[in-house]
Amino acid sequence: MEPSAEQVEYNPKSPQPPAARAAYPAGPAAAGSKSAIHALLDALPAAVYTTDAGGRLTYYNDAAAQLWGRRPPLGATRWCGAWKLFTPDGKPLPHDESPMAIALKERRPVRNMEVEAERPDGTRVSLLPHPTPLFDDGGRLTGGIDMLVDLSERKRTENQQALLLRELHHRVKNTLATVQAIMSSTARSAGSVEEFKSALIGRIGALARTHLLLAEEGKSVDFSDILRSELDAFDDGDPRRLVLDGPPIAITPRLAFSLGMAVHELTTNAARYGALSVHGGRVAITWRVVNSTRRRLVFDWVESGGPRVSKPTRVGFGTRLLRVVMPGQLQAKTRVKYAPEGVRVHYEVPLPAEGAA
Repeated sequence: MEPSAEQVEYNPKSPQPPAARAAYPAGPAAAGSKSAIHALLDALPAAVYTTDAGGRLTYYNDAAAQLWGRRPPLGATRWCGAWKLFTPDGKPLPHDESPMAIALKERRPVRNMEVEAERPDGTRVSLLPHPTPLFDDGGRLTGGIDMLVDLSERKRTENQQALLLRELHHRVKNTLATVQAIMSSTARSAGSVEEFKSALIGRIGALARTHLLLAEEGKSVDFSDILRSELDAFDDGDPRRLVLDGPPIAITPRLAFSLGMAVHELTTNAARYGALSVHGGRVAITWRVVNSTRRRLVFDWVESGGPRVSKPTRVGFGTRLLRVVMPGQLQAKTRVKYAPEGVRVHYEVPLPAEGAA
């Protein structure tokens, strides 16, 4: 047989019952003691509530009401003021199996039992209750007190860390696969060990620069920054040497790595054989976004003022990257023209929908 509820001061007709209604013996001294205790608990930022021996709520502070998203009636609500309770894995938890119910029924404190509390508006909060039964001098159970610790921020942080860890594993895996592909392709196109070494160092360096850009900028990087990370080293102060003209365009990480490699290959070829290999050579790059059947980045790379150009006799890594790898990976379209006055590259790559980057 459950102990009877202590008398509590509660008006069921009140739309918002008073927060402090603990069960104490009557009398001026007891009333003063009760007021002092409630004033102390009201001042705490932690959510605290009390019950009588039968589990009926006798008091809760404003922090508890905010956590529950409601002000349950005192003297009628039992075990906990939450609208609904769930276990951490989402299963419904009856109030008479809640941590406070266990503490009072088994007459012992309950610790490390997390619960999910659902508010009347449907939102949920993760809680760590600390219910403790209270006894009088004769060892008789008189009620219980519970402090609720909000775990929501900690849960969000843990989930974010888990997500970042999965993303890190995914990126490392992709990066290693990219490096492996670069090594294999560079080995096929290199004519000597020194040529292989130089090309490999340059291409892995391009990957590293793009990684650094993404780390500094966050989830995306501006296309002009990808260009400047490769071309700034060839800026000799002549405004005609490098001309970059286009609007700001946010590039997602997946596109940034591919575009970074493409720009690196164009820059390397220009520095070895084209406009950037001689004084007075110029490179003009223009880009824009085209919205037709699908949003696309369109850019043109135009060299001039360099050595006379002739079509290469073999297919190198850069040509294979632009004409085979990137069309296969990104559905990109590439046109390369080996005009005598300088190489011209027209490139189109699909972009995510507006705002998706």
